[in-house]
Amino acid sequence: MISVTIPVFNEADNLPSLCQKLISVLEAIGLPWEVIFVDDGSYDDSPNILADMAASDQRLKVIHFRRNAGQTAAMMAGVEFANGNIIVPMDADGQNDPADIQHLLAKLSEGYDVCSGWRKERHDHELWRNLPSRVANWLISRVSGIHLHDYGCTLKAYRRDVIKDVRLYGEMHRFIPIYAGWLGARVTELPVRHFPRIAGKSNYGLERVFKVLLDLIVVKFLDRYALKPMYVFGGFGLINFTVSLLAGLLALWLKYYESVSFIQTPLPLLVVMSFITGTMCILMGLLAELATRTLHELRGRPSYIIGKLRNLDGH
Repeated sequence: MISVTIPVFNEADNLPSLCQKLISVLEAIGLPWEVIFVDDGSYDDSPNILADMAASDQRLKVIHFRRNAGQTAAMMAGVEFANGNIIVPMDADGQNDPADIQHLLAKLSEGYDVCSGWRKERHDHELWRNLPSRVANWLISRVSGIHLHDYGCTLKAYRRDVIKDVRLYGEMHRFIPIYAGWLGARVTELPVRHFPRIAGKSNYGLERVFKVLLDLIVVKFLDRYALKPMYVFGGFGLINFTVSLLAGLLALWLKYYESVSFIQTPLPLLVVMSFITGTMCILMGLLAELATRTLHELRGRPSYIIGKLRNLDGH
């Protein structure tokens, strides 16, 4: 079964045509399907249009948020309520082509677990949208090790088992292929069509670039230190202890060999501040270790990921 999930925020003018095209494409594919619209607190006529569409076809389902929670939360809600073994998120603004869904599914049939759309010929503002996007995609690929040309393209196809346990926040929906890659999923991409927006107004701005960069730091931290947070906190703590020691030795050398009083330099203050900062880092690392161990023990989650079992049916 195919589950198409669509976050919606003030897209009243685009919804009717999108729904018509989408139904036509899904019917032609010939597999059972459902479309889950997630109304992310729209204040235009989108909620009423979605209600009418849901009343006309039981395969069109709607989740109404009480308030705007963001695209990541809307996508996660769609995944949580989806019944299909293949999940296809896409935008509601009409810039994705529903006909590309069939090409994404064909790619999954080749053995891939994730197929990401690549808006190779993107119809957005070159300076405000395309250039920052290219820089961000290059940076994300270098940091994560999962090389894709277009992390920001919502149109993707996932096998359900690779994203069923993913929990994301902030603007992290674009990093789902990275999380899937960590779980051993085979990730690929496919060029998809991208149309100019003909109705409504884009909800994206340059401020999203800074959010993505901050989220990327979180992703990298989770990749390298999620199981051993003491390595990062303890590392900063040891650096501060080293600075404190060197500053203390320099202050002593200046006092006894250069006759420079402690109060004539900022070194004693640096010694105290660095020592306190190092101690706080070590304590935070211990607390993070305790929280990590408690999380895994309460959930019974191992530190390894099993792909398949052979001759171990009893386990």
